[in-house]
Amino acid sequence: MFVSPVFQQKLSRMPSWFISIYAALCSFGVYFCMYAFRKPFTSAGFAGYHFLGIDYKVWLVTAQVIGYMLSKFYGIRLIAGMQPEKRASMIVRLILVAWVALLFFAITPVPYSIVFLLINGFPLGMVWGLVFGYLEGRKATEFMGAVLCTTFSFSSGVVKSVGKAVVVDWHISEMWMPFVAGALFVLPMLVLTWLLNQVPPPTAEDIKLRSVRKPMTAADRKTFVATFLPGIIIIVATYVLLTVLRDFRDNFANELWTEMGFGQNAAIFTQTEVPVSLVVLLCMSLLVLVKSNIKAFMINHYIIIGGYVIAFVSTLFFAYHWIGPVAWMTLVGTGLYLSYVPFNCLYFERMIASYKITGNVGFIIYIADAFGYLGSVVVLFVKQFIGLKLSWTSFFIDIVIGISLFGIAGTIVAAVYFRRKYYSIPKNIQASYAA
Repeated sequence: MFVSPVFQQKLSRMPSWFISIYAALCSFGVYFCMYAFRKPFTSAGFAGYHFLGIDYKVWLVTAQVIGYMLSKFYGIRLIAGMQPEKRASMIVRLILVAWVALLFFAITPVPYSIVFLLINGFPLGMVWGLVFGYLEGRKATEFMGAVLCTTFSFSSGVVKSVGKAVVVDWHISEMWMPFVAGALFVLPMLVLTWLLNQVPPPTAEDIKLRSVRKPMTAADRKTFVATFLPGIIIIVATYVLLTVLRDFRDNFANELWTEMGFGQNAAIFTQTEVPVSLVVLLCMSLLVLVKSNIKAFMINHYIIIGGYVIAFVSTLFFAYHWIGPVAWMTLVGTGLYLSYVPFNCLYFERMIASYKITGNVGFIIYIADAFGYLGSVVVLFVKQFIGLKLSWTSFFIDIVIGISLFGIAGTIVAAVYFRRKYYSIPKNIQASYAA
């Protein structure tokens, strides 16, 4: 998808705040559309379908998550080395491949259609890194990244409501629903991707404040990992478990709501996710006010810990019947996304800026995501394929409590490690990092 020099030149002459809002809204729109090709199927139950004695829905979720996980491992190299001028066309090709996979899912008989959810998940896993590439390394990256990250909860809830409505109101079969829901977003996706591709590159001021972002070579990637290996291990371990929680809640929200008596309420997904999105957007975008990169990097740790605390406390309240299902799902979602969102851009954005790392955010995000989705696959197998006999709600309560406690401890250790790492830098170099 080409860049319009005239349009981009006019845009570059606009005030920086206007460019930031423009880039934030376009990136939000593109990733919102991506969710329409990934999540609507999770709003269906696929009742009556089984394979090898396991619910068909579990097979489908597992297949897509495996595809998504493999995509993250592949994306470690692809996203880190992506040339900026190739991003837009790659986004479009990846999403269209995922949509075609949904067509084959609709026309292929059970159980062979499972493979097409795996194919669907693989290209979609690389879209995030491509979209965020337009936003990183700018003085307003926190604001733009926060807007983009609201898609995690907001878009997921909306497209699941769309999927549910396609089945309930349009009387489309559950097998055809994912393809039909995706079709509604093809044209918006194309237009929004073109608009996103017109975003001007970072300015000289952006580069001064956040450091230049470049494609990473194999040597760059090895140096980065060797320099920060202990911290990477700690933070990725906590992120793996956090991804398990977030992904489980997202993929099996329909089952959780059904158990709690909201199975026929299509709007419940949006009703609980919109407040989550607004709270996360407010908290994360305020980080743009913190000019010191190392201070903002440390604050990210405190936000992550706070998110775990909210998820933990609200789950205890629900377990003791002190709050109801809607309040619990809203609060636990807020906590999980407050912890999850920083890892997907803002945490690593400030890390790179603090230590003046040669490279880009995509590399470390995809390391974390790859192992995070591997953890999701493992939990799916433990829950269903190994025969752990717990209800969806009981299982979710247990893993929220356990993972929240581990996440708090792990994040504290990571904060101590990275703080010491920063202050071990010689003073003359450290002064240049404080910007």
